[in-house]
Amino acid sequence: MEEVVIVLAGTIGAGKSSLTKMIAAELGTEAFYESVEDNEVLPLFYSDPKKYAFLLQIYFLNRRFATIKKALQHKNNVLDRSIYEDSLLFHLNADLGRASEIEVRVYDELLDNMLEELENFPSKKRPDLMIHIKVSFETMLRRIEKRGRSYEQITYDPSLYDYYQELNRRYDEWFKEFDICPKLEIDGDQFDFIEEEEAAKQVMVQIKEKLAELGNLEEEPQYTSDKNQVRGIF
Repeated sequence: MEEVVIVLAGTIGAGKSSLTKMIAAELGTEAFYESVEDNEVLPLFYSDPKKYAFLLQIYFLNRRFATIKKALQHKNNVLDRSIYEDSLLFHLNADLGRASEIEVRVYDELLDNMLEELENFPSKKRPDLMIHIKVSFETMLRRIEKRGRSYEQITYDPSLYDYYQELNRRYDEWFKEFDICPKLEIDGDQFDFIEEEEAAKQVMVQIKEKLAELGNLEEEPQYTSDKNQVRGIF
């Protein structure tokens, strides 16, 4: 297999971390995960979104910039979230009145500078493939409830219902317009790769077929006799 950088995108609860783990294991790549458990700003944001939206996004932006720089230098890895969707998240909060005009301007200028720096990298400048996991709003809510983080629950804050609904809608629009690198969309409702082994196999086939199309696999992926595995010829 050629050296590849794969980045994932998707709304809360789409299954990004689960698919990242699958891809890393299947392709033998390094996995980069966006840590949530040790994020000291995230609970603050959920307790007072208007006060902490800018701080949270700067925190995430800094982490995502550091991660994508490392990923592009290592050239063979998969990221469960990346800097490329950062603007979507912040501008949703800004549109909801959770950021001032000055904060929006500072954020946009900082992001533009970071993306410009990536374009000036001496080697790989952008990912080889963006994978968007598309899930329905109902699936999103079900998975948020299942993973049980108290501050994410609608019972904790009923206004999160509208926030989540708009977030899910904007992800669909964002992916349609994304043009930084080749992209692939996975239907997370049709292929529940988190719960179903057969669905996981089929998702890996889709990913390998796309990589083969892009010239990152030597041959098209094929099923093996082991029902838990799908292998390509690397």
